[in-house]
This record gives sequence, C-alpha cells and structure tokens, in this order.
Amino acid sequence: MTSQQFASDNYAGICPDAWAAMELANRGSAAAYGEDDWTRRAADAFRELFQTNCEVFFVFNGTAANALALSTLCQSYHSVICSSSAHVETDECGAPEFFSNGSKLLVAQTANGKLTRQAIHTLANSRSDIHFPKPRVVTVTQPTETGQIYRIEELEAISATCRELGLKLHMDGARFAHACARIDCSPAEMTWRAGVDVLCFGGTKNGMAVGEAVVFFDRELAREFGYRCKQAGQLAAKMRFLSAPWVGMLESGAWLRNARHANSCATRLASRIEGIPGVELMFPVQANAVFMSAPAPVLAALRERGWSFYTFIGGGARFMFAWDSDPGRVDQLADDIAACAANAMMCPQRLTSPIIPGSQ
Repeated sequence: MTSQQFASDNYAGICPDAWAAMELANRGSAAAYGEDDWTRRAADAFRELFQTNCEVFFVFNGTAANALALSTLCQSYHSVICSSSAHVETDECGAPEFFSNGSKLLVAQTANGKLTRQAIHTLANSRSDIHFPKPRVVTVTQPTETGQIYRIEELEAISATCRELGLKLHMDGARFAHACARIDCSPAEMTWRAGVDVLCFGGTKNGMAVGEAVVFFDRELAREFGYRCKQAGQLAAKMRFLSAPWVGMLESGAWLRNARHANSCATRLASRIEGIPGVELMFPVQANAVFMSAPAPVLAALRERGWSFYTFIGGGARFMFAWDSDPGRVDQLADDIAACAANAMMCPQRLTSPIIPGSQ
C-alpha cells in the first residue's frame, strides 16, 4: 500500500462503523428500492438527528444530490444564486442546469467562497423583466470550497434575505459534519432552525464508500422527488447498501467523531507550517482543509518527495484530511514543507522559476 496522501478526503477508505453496518445489511435478502428496514431506520436516524420530521432520500454522490435538489426547487426559467467558487458552478459539469432543464446559475464573486446578504440582493434585484431568468433559489456551500464556515448568524441573515425576496435556501453540505464539528452546534441549529429548506448531507467525504442524503425540511418541497431520483439513475435497487452505512454513522456518532478528527489534522498541519518563511496560509483553517501558498520551486520539491496535492484554487497547494488521517503522516508533511522551503531559501535563484501548474 502506498503512503497516505492528503490531496483529497475522497482518498480515504470506509470507516469501521459504515463498514460494519454494510456487512450486517448483507446478511440475507431485503426488499428492494428503499422498501427495506435499513432505509427506514436510516431515515428515522436523520429525523432524530435533526429533531424534526424531515423527508430523506439517499443518492450515490454529491453532484446528483445537489443537481436533483436544485432542479426540484426550480423551473427551467428560474435561476440559482451561488458563489463563484461553489461546487455547483465549478465542478459539476453543468449538472444543475441539465437536470433543471436550463435553470441559470447567477454567480457572485466572493473572495472566500461565502455569499453575503448584499451579494444576494444585488443578483436577485439586478433585473426583474421577463427576458431574464427569475431568481428562485440561493445555494450555500457549508463549508465553502475554501474551507470557510458560515456561522449560525450568517445563515440566519441569508435565510432572512431569502424570505424577503421569496427565495428558497439550499445547502450543499458535502462536508456538513465538519462544519458542525467546528462550531459545535447541532445539525438542527445549522439547518432548518436557521432557515435552510433543503440540505445535501455528505457521507462520502466523511467515511462512507458512496452515498449522500438529500434532506427536505419542508416536506412539501419533496413531493415527487423520488421520481427525479429514478429518472436520474439514482434510485438504487439494493438501496440498503446506500442507507445502512448511514445507520452505522449516525447511531454510533461516527459522523461527528470522524469530522472532528479530520478537522484536528488540518489544524495540526496549519500550526506546524505557520511562520515558515515563504509559506503562507491562504485562508483561515476552519474545517478539514489547508490551503498553502508557496513559491513554485517549493511545491515542485514537495512533489519530488512524493506528495500529491491540487492547486486549482488560487494556485496554492490544497491538503484535505479525513477520518483516517494519520497524525504522524501529517507531521511528515509539515517537516517536508519546512525542509523544501528552507532549501529554496538557500537557493534564491530558484524562487524565480515559473509556476508549475497543478492537476485539477
């Protein structure tokens, strides 16, 4: 097995709690298409977690979760307000537009990936004539693509703006657990109590093999959503293998424990590299991501030492941490960053080398 890498939290395997639940679900047969006890138990676990009678659907991945959730909130002539770095804008290959039959994404330029009340107002009120797609939904990414977390009061302010403008509020929560772990609030406080209508709760990046949950806090919005899942190829015949891991994650508390560990590893790396000459943190470390800017020769030297990372946001190196991240390996990365930076400082002519593009 190769040495552990931190290029993506998708590199991680399945955590024991999810694996054990899948193994139990595999003992014998069960009803198909979500009519099984595991799926009912998982949905009830979500209702208990969120302290409300929400409607829950299980899909394979985050792109499907976001695209189908947004498409059920929109008509084709509607628009969705999002940040310029939102995953639905930059990394979903037009899926939200495709599944909504053409709903347009209205993009706000934001430095840290966060939407603000003013940005929403500006886009929502930019035009009101029939020639422009009518704003219908605001989507926030929690945490953002830069690892920033919306505080509860920020979400409440955004939801108040949505109500004022007659908009629905969707949350892309691919790393929702990491946000809860960071600010130590309940899932209910971060979602429906703050005014969120629909949440896409990520499991893949928090210890599961596959699987996201689409959680409707307004059950009326979920009407016929099951048909969308079927049409999009997201209705699993053996649904218990998507839902059972959630039972293991939620009932054991692994969803939060895993996120806390990943966050702590990010904080560990940040504390180790902060202050290294030539190395800077690009964003405050609030979840399980560390974005590091450094001269191109330093990044090249890290790759030569065998480290993998992406540089698709701002040109700096992104390191992501997961439930199984080894603190010792985190320290090795920090040591190598320090060594590469020191070597580059000893050879200042190398600091003028051209930037080496990173893989996306």
